[in-house]
Amino acid sequence: MKLYEYVKKRNGVPIGHPSSLRNNLQRSLGAKNFSAFWNFRNPIFGYYLGRKVFKPLKEILPSDFALILTFVFCGMVHDLVTTLIRGRLSFFFSVWFMLMGIAVIITQFSKYDLSEKKWTYNAVINLLIIGICVLITILLNNYLKFY
Repeated sequence: MKLYEYVKKRNGVPIGHPSSLRNNLQRSLGAKNFSAFWNFRNPIFGYYLGRKVFKPLKEILPSDFALILTFVFCGMVHDLVTTLIRGRLSFFFSVWFMLMGIAVIITQFSKYDLSEKKWTYNAVINLLIIGICVLITILLNNYLKFY
């Protein structure tokens, strides 16, 4: 699948369409579970992470571990930008994204499905999971000082 096809599938509109951001936020935040949230969130970055990181890792590692490493890689990209801007090493996003990858696996294992719930409820749950992961990251940082 080509990038433009992937983005249209995830957002419902082509790359650059005026409704792209709105659709992205509505679909990701209102997703039926945390795994589906990541299927919709940032489709361009997700396309390349899926093809260039997750798929090759999945060929040599169990898919759950490949998924966590893909999230860590994504966090490392964010940390690289943060490190360059701040002028000092940062691992905040790597840890945060690792925790969100673990949350994806846990929520997949639990098989919860919010498809019958209202969009607002789903958005609160998805944002709550993200918030819990960032809170744990902050607490770990205060304890371990990793950035």
